Amino acid sequence: MSNRNDSSYSSIPVSSSYLELQPQDDSFNSFQRLSFDEGGGFLRSKVDDDDEEADNFEIDVDNYPLVVGPNPNHGSGIPGAVFNLTTTIIGAGLMALPATMKVLGVFLGIVLIVLMGILSEISVELLIRFSVLCKASSYGEVVQHAMGRPARILSEICIILNNAGVLVVYLIIMGDVMSGSVHHLGVFDQLMGNGVWDQRKLVILVVMVIFLAPLCSLDKIDSLSLTSAASVALAVMFVVVAFVVASIKLVEGKIDAPRMVPDLSSKKAILDLLVVIPIMTNAYVCHFNVQPIYNELEGRSPQKMNRVGRFTMILCILVYAATALSGYLLFGEDTDSDVLTNFDKDLGIRFSSALNYIVRVGYILHLILVFPVIHFSLRQTVDTLIFEGSPPLTESKKRSLGLTLVLLILIYIGCTMIPNIWTAFKFTGATTAVSLGFIFPPLVAIRLSHKGDLSHVEMILSWLMLVLAVTVSIVGVVSNIYSLESKS
Repeated sequence: MSNRNDSSYSSIPVSSSYLELQPQDDSFNSFQRLSFDEGGGFLRSKVDDDDEEADNFEIDVDNYPLVVGPNPNHGSGIPGAVFNLTTTIIGAGLMALPATMKVLGVFLGIVLIVLMGILSEISVELLIRFSVLCKASSYGEVVQHAMGRPARILSEICIILNNAGVLVVYLIIMGDVMSGSVHHLGVFDQLMGNGVWDQRKLVILVVMVIFLAPLCSLDKIDSLSLTSAASVALAVMFVVVAFVVASIKLVEGKIDAPRMVPDLSSKKAILDLLVVIPIMTNAYVCHFNVQPIYNELEGRSPQKMNRVGRFTMILCILVYAATALSGYLLFGEDTDSDVLTNFDKDLGIRFSSALNYIVRVGYILHLILVFPVIHFSLRQTVDTLIFEGSPPLTESKKRSLGLTLVLLILIYIGCTMIPNIWTAFKFTGATTAVSLGFIFPPLVAIRLSHKGDLSHVEMILSWLMLVLAVTVSIVGVVSNIYSLESKS
């Protein structure tokens, strides 16, 4: 901008992270202002002879409410973004919901599923608004804008622990369903009898090498839109089968009346109730993937991303409520912490055996397709934390593949050490999950309220969410520790 005699430029296609301005002609009299064209892949120019506009050129560009990233207009549409966000949410947590319904009772269980979904959507919208205002391209960046670098590091550690814990849970479920556990038969056992496939660790390793490693090596999250769509379809298939079977048995009078309210008759029942609420908070945590999905959304804007979030939450609330209710109705007080393992016995209807296989194999395929979506944000966060200032992973294939390999090895080791998914969800739900979903977003909103023009109602909601989340976290951690001490 120092040479005002060469101020006439034309627009070129945006094809990389960098933008080059080139002279349009030899005229020195016009100044071309750049503005974002949401519909196409170009920056269009507007001729303005006013010198004052020329002086404000840099300010105008800086104020565009977009998170600038590589090739922003060639990303995924709303359906692809909905599938990616839904896949982030609907994972292993779905399998633990019938067990939470067993503890909470039908009425309180449904109320909490709806309430947590609404609160999660509010926190996602707050996160989007302030990420755009701060031009933050990751969860850690918006936290740093609000609370400084130490808070950013803490948030990134939470993402790493939460996502690693979730991926460990996925592998535990795959192992339990395919190779069986102490109380349940595996799919391979039922199909082929005893064999090398009884070795749970070996089966998980084979799945990781053949299926998970290739998917996890992809370096862009919109590359996973198709696999996300397939995973959502498989999850919906599981819900439909479980709901239809439960409805048939209910009509035939083969289901005992479910408990509508929590059991408060013993100290153990009360302790279970306190432990189960953090597991419910874990079910909706997707906030660590909001910015990557937003960054690759075609024609992105906060309003468009809010639509993605609302569609996603409505879909997830319906899927969660149907799964929790049908799973609890089918298995009652025998509902396992991973309801998928309950599908190794006769369901009491025609084609029971075939339905059992469809449900279990379908959900294993679902988890295989979900795994790389969660791994994506885990790898990005680890890279940001360890290799700060380095070029993006998309520009360093060797570093990307190296990180993927190391993370997969650590996750595999973790799945061989944790006994069941209930143990993992109890602790991640009360610590990292509640922090990422319901502590950091309202804190960001409160700290940056002067920038985001937060309304009075939104400020009250932010404070309410923060107080509830801190309370749930403290109660959950104390209950988990007490529970472990009681068992020991």
